[in-house]
Amino acid sequence: MYEAIKDNDDNDHQWREKKDIESALQISRSSSLPPDKERLVSLDVFRGLTVAFMILVDDVGGILPSINHSPWDGVTLADFVMPFFLFIVGVSLAFAYKNLSCRFVATRKALIRSLKLLLLGLFLQGGFIHGLNNLTYGIDVEKIRLMGILQRIAIAYLVVALCEIWLKGNHNVSSELSMIKKYRFHWVVAFVITTIYLSLLYGLYVPDWEYQILKEDQGSTLTTFLNLKVKCGVRGHTGPGCNAVGMLDRMFLGIQHLYRKPVYARTKQCSINYPNNGPLPPDAPSWCQAPFDPEGLLSSLMATVTCLVGLHYGHIIIHFKRNGSKGQVYNEPSISIRRSQKAFESMDFTFFLSSDVRSRTEPLWGLGIFVIRDIPNGLVDVYGYKRASLVLEWMGIHALPIYVLIACNLVFLIIHGFYWKNPINNLLHLIGIGK
Repeated sequence: MYEAIKDNDDNDHQWREKKDIESALQISRSSSLPPDKERLVSLDVFRGLTVAFMILVDDVGGILPSINHSPWDGVTLADFVMPFFLFIVGVSLAFAYKNLSCRFVATRKALIRSLKLLLLGLFLQGGFIHGLNNLTYGIDVEKIRLMGILQRIAIAYLVVALCEIWLKGNHNVSSELSMIKKYRFHWVVAFVITTIYLSLLYGLYVPDWEYQILKEDQGSTLTTFLNLKVKCGVRGHTGPGCNAVGMLDRMFLGIQHLYRKPVYARTKQCSINYPNNGPLPPDAPSWCQAPFDPEGLLSSLMATVTCLVGLHYGHIIIHFKRNGSKGQVYNEPSISIRRSQKAFESMDFTFFLSSDVRSRTEPLWGLGIFVIRDIPNGLVDVYGYKRASLVLEWMGIHALPIYVLIACNLVFLIIHGFYWKNPINNLLHLIGIGK
């Protein structure tokens, strides 16, 4: 009897020792990557997929107009890139600020990061770096482009980060009602921004306006300018020449600081090679050569709302990850997710996901949610198919360097700078790039 008890004690001791070793191993594994620093792999994959889309449409869009940016109304593959990036920024912010130690420190970091993005955008898209056919650099500060892709992301990032830092509740999410209550002020901000956007877009009166273009006069060395007048006198117009978006940019930024190669130059009214760039038709409207910034001030309001939508989706992902039921999002959506989806469907996300006034007809919300949830998140995070997405994951982790080097042509400009005797004798020109 004593021996049996002794054997049981020994077995129990060995079992406890084994569990202690297993626990120690688990702690060592988890300590190597703190929970707050865990990356959502599917988000990196989706970001990498968006970067791949961006490179594709930039390099192939000129050959295949069907995937190039829509000249004005309508939607193509290229028009999904910017809303996807903004949505991803919102999801990322939900993870970045889920555990705050000090709101003031977090605010300072958000301000610094936004300022860095803004300055980088001014350098890359302000006109300082010239095109592949012009081996020069520098820009007159009176003509520098003030807005751009990174500038828009910086604005949306800052506003949404401040909302996440200062406007969320302190209680834990335990039900669909508590989630709505915790983040109710975020949706108040989204509603206010949307109301301001729609009120200005359809309520402002747009008067006639003028602009100048450089007149090419063969045989003359004098620089002459041609004054063109655009007749408007309308309210609530959403066409290329007389919309409130362009008017506010001209008023606050100055027409000399806007993008000089607007996408509407490829419309049927402005190009005989529609939907590609080409010479002006004889009866072309006067606004065809006017500057217009696709990343302007008013349209950046809705970019912020797109980012807020991504933030809320990030909250939902965090909620399910904390409760250890990530597969439930894909198999049997909870009541809170169903209600959130119904709320989203009841709103007009045509406006929420507008990159600019021309894309007001883009139905991007449904496809964006499908891609971010069902493809990367379902396959990668739920079913564990990570090896097949390693390239996209790497691209997503290094999205900003790829954008700077590839999408902004820095790599090509560096290669283009090495030539033999004459600038035209370079490797890029040999393979047909930069002609």
